[in-house]
Amino acid sequence: MTDYKLINNENSRRYEFQIDGFIPKIEYILSENGEIYLTHTEVPPALEGKGIASQLVLKVLQDIEHKNLRLVPLCPFVAGYIQKHPEWKKLIMRGVRVE
Repeated sequence: MTDYKLINNENSRRYEFQIDGFIPKIEYILSENGEIYLTHTEVPPALEGKGIASQLVLKVLQDIEHKNLRLVPLCPFVAGYIQKHPEWKKLIMRGVRVE
């Protein structure tokens, strides 16, 4: 699988990859308190089934960890990824449960 470059598009409040004219993305809300709410993951239909969403989530989680942000995973895909990879639960803001 190709290793895509993560772009933090702060103006659009989303993390994204740029792949052959398509933009897989994870939208977020960043609070002034150091909390990041991941709200929506979207992969264009032409790119589905290639593991791109999982790679995107992984790189976003790595960036969140690097920036010492507290995560609130509102997006079901992100929450599901964390359930499958519990080592990332350490980023989740205290008091937030991932089901």
